[in-house]
Amino acid sequence: MYLKKLSILNFKNYSEADLTFSPHVNCLTGNNGEGKTNILDAVHYLSFCKSFFNPIDSQNIMHDAPFFLIQGVYSVNDADEEIYCGQKRNQKKQFKRNKKEYQRLADHIGYFPLVMISPADSELITEGSESRRKFMDSVIAQFDREYLENLISYNKVLSHRNALLKTFAENGKFDKESLDIWDFQLVSFGEKVYAKRKDFISKFISIFRNYYELISGGREQVDLIYISHLNDNTFEAALEKAINRDRAMEYTTVGIHKDDLEFTINGYPLKKYASQGQQKSFLIALKLAQFDFIKEIKKVTPILLLDDIYDKLDDLRVRQLMELVSSANFGQLFITDTHPTRLPELFRTTNADLKAFIIKDRSVKESLVVSE
Repeated sequence: MYLKKLSILNFKNYSEADLTFSPHVNCLTGNNGEGKTNILDAVHYLSFCKSFFNPIDSQNIMHDAPFFLIQGVYSVNDADEEIYCGQKRNQKKQFKRNKKEYQRLADHIGYFPLVMISPADSELITEGSESRRKFMDSVIAQFDREYLENLISYNKVLSHRNALLKTFAENGKFDKESLDIWDFQLVSFGEKVYAKRKDFISKFISIFRNYYELISGGREQVDLIYISHLNDNTFEAALEKAINRDRAMEYTTVGIHKDDLEFTINGYPLKKYASQGQQKSFLIALKLAQFDFIKEIKKVTPILLLDDIYDKLDDLRVRQLMELVSSANFGQLFITDTHPTRLPELFRTTNADLKAFIIKDRSVKESLVVSE
């Protein structure tokens, strides 16, 4: 599977762009702020129905334009698949596969698996638990539709339960039986999500460690620790124990919506004790393990997006990474860089089929730089 063509209209800083890609390596070069990352984000939209960076679709419409369009043509088993995404201001987003509109965007997730590595991944280390839960969810949802359904249902029930707790506080009246109705559903969906996350981490961690060793040279020991209220209690018992706190706070304080991943290096918290280079290596290993995990489960090679790979990585580690991702294990790659020839020259040594694009003044042109 690979993306053959991409067309965008009024998307972020592009009024219009049409690109035809290599099934292997595609290098997007240009100065900072020209829109290299926006091309990657358009590709991300076609897989996940949303931006990697900005969840508010209307804010991805070009300034003063009434809408944006993103269209892609994929080659899947020698047949073309057409994907369409359209967003008008103050209207519902349209998403179509082969001209048939989806009633639910969740039904599209997983058809065109994709992994993105970006400087924005640093939020997995620096931000709160929500970022790390989203990472787990983004991996599992691409190969397990039942998981995504349970997660969506859990969040809907959670919203209802929180609204009920708020109503209790406003009215000064508590009704345990009404709360039990939502608790029963929350436990049912939550325990299924928890079981899938726990199983995922147990299988994922060895793949992650192997990649970190390849990137770093095996100089440190890294670990992922799954933290959940359900590790030590049943969900039902955790809810019962937290009922007084929930009433006081007016929201649900325990559950899988509070799950987290602890990142460690040599037994210590990664955020406090790792250098910037170690943190970057950790994140890249995390994403490459995600790539392998999805590929093994779905038996489809995901598209890999690499945004600004020279950020916090030295030349040696970049070269090791490029040799790794240009191997037969990987499929179509999209890579951005500010230097016009650095990546094409690097890939020449791998004999990879390559296309290079120069991005300047809100336009994209195919470069004459080709691999030998």
